[in-house]
Amino acid sequence: MRALFFIPVFFALCFSASAESVIDGTWQGVMIRAGQSIDNATLFYADFTVNGSTVDGRTREELFNTEKFAVKKITGTFKNKTLSFRQIVIEKSSKSSRMKWCRFSGELKYDSITGYLEGTYESTDCKRVIGKIILYKSDFTLSREEQPEISHLWYEQFVRDYKEGLNAPEIRKIERANFVFEPIFFDFDKSEIRPEHDAFLLRLIKVVKGHSDLRVHVTGHTDADGSNAYNDTLSQDRAKAIIEYFVKHGLSADRLEFDFKGETQPIDTNNTPEGKQRNRRVDFTFI
Repeated sequence: MRALFFIPVFFALCFSASAESVIDGTWQGVMIRAGQSIDNATLFYADFTVNGSTVDGRTREELFNTEKFAVKKITGTFKNKTLSFRQIVIEKSSKSSRMKWCRFSGELKYDSITGYLEGTYESTDCKRVIGKIILYKSDFTLSREEQPEISHLWYEQFVRDYKEGLNAPEIRKIERANFVFEPIFFDFDKSEIRPEHDAFLLRLIKVVKGHSDLRVHVTGHTDADGSNAYNDTLSQDRAKAIIEYFVKHGLSADRLEFDFKGETQPIDTNNTPEGKQRNRRVDFTFI
């Protein structure tokens, strides 16, 4: 059963400097009633306007894949790095004898690392209604009419992303823009991935998972020791090892391409051990 009792709101959101600009605007996400999973959540939208210490705005709840909704007006204050507000009026809602739209209070905190507003809520006029709220910054216009402003197609993707541990879309854009590739180095005549490269590879996987239009091209290389034919095979094995690593950690094979160049594209001299080590590598590009 989905949560049919919904909730006046007292959110406490702790922010760093410039908190007003962080919270001001529109958000979307979910309300998860205690005892339920994120797969059965209620869709939740909010529009906050922060003017000095005063907060105004609206919230909207919708039941997934139905026309049931409620729009509520909020008021509140912003002080001591805390935004407190409550729903004061249910302006419009779908009517049903089987459900009641409740008001609620709660506390949310903004995580500048993940980009999510997360916290708990508790109903003030419906018994034993508590749960969790997760929101992320968006750019839609909150609808006050029966028809929603946006379809519910985003919800299932959001659930998948959140379960994967992905950050909010706004943060993922920054991660992609600022991502710096690193070569993966290999031991002499080896194609096994060193444990020291796990952190980078997992970070790369997370960035790719966070963007459905993103793919990765992997290119294997060797130093100049050995024949051309042998080094072609070794560089191919190194690229394939990376592909297998990506697939093992949840990247779909159709989002990956690989190539191998043998010893033909060194980035350093092959006359020193240090130079050879730099040439025994795999490089990456986004495509």
